[in-house]
Amino acid sequence: MNVGAPRDGTGHGHARDSGARGAPPSLLARIVPEDVHCRECTHDPEGVVLHPDEEALIARSVEARRREFTTGRHCAHRALQDLGRPAAAILPDVKGSPRWPAGVVGSITHCAGYRGAAVAPAARVRSVGIDATPGEPLPEGVLEAVALPAEQVRVRAHLERWPAVRWDRVLFSAKESVYKTWYPLTRRPLGFEEADVTFHRSADPGAGEFTARILPPVRDLGFPQELTGRWLACDGLVLTAITLRPGG
Repeated sequence: MNVGAPRDGTGHGHARDSGARGAPPSLLARIVPEDVHCRECTHDPEGVVLHPDEEALIARSVEARRREFTTGRHCAHRALQDLGRPAAAILPDVKGSPRWPAGVVGSITHCAGYRGAAVAPAARVRSVGIDATPGEPLPEGVLEAVALPAEQVRVRAHLERWPAVRWDRVLFSAKESVYKTWYPLTRRPLGFEEADVTFHRSADPGAGEFTARILPPVRDLGFPQELTGRWLACDGLVLTAITLRPGG
């Protein structure tokens, strides 16, 4: 079974090395290193064949959940193939985090109008976390629920100075990427209030870096106290990514 491939043979994903002459890099490819393989879709291709164990997970799901799960796994399977690995079933653990094949780390994200996955060899990347979210204002009250008081002040100041970027969404997305980087290594919860995120702009007004300081002491966990990630605001979306190297 060609797991994750549409029956009509079309790809619909975009790899960094897709071979399309003159094709721009995928959005994810703009915020992850060269040795992280990524695939993304901006719509849900028809005819994707999941592994039977994956299909069983969504047998009773509503259509919206089926589509986001199926296309997310489709992107993940294709990214694994780009890495030279078979497109095996990617099943969740008890917390819903994807369990990747031995020797591989990865992350999956989906939101309205976007699905993406990133994978890398564990020998080169210790953990990777990606997130995508619509580039729209957060619903009322959500910023206060996910942001520390100092973060709220910084976000509002950024929104006043650079209103073209939805900084509240960038913060929310960055914290999701922090958690996706953290959990596979620690298998412990991490609340929104347990990471303090600071943004850094670049020459590109719609992209930059961020640092996330983990507030609880993590020395005994072998996890870095501070992470560095990248953010991108483009095409009505906000994306963030963290790539943690061995030794980090």
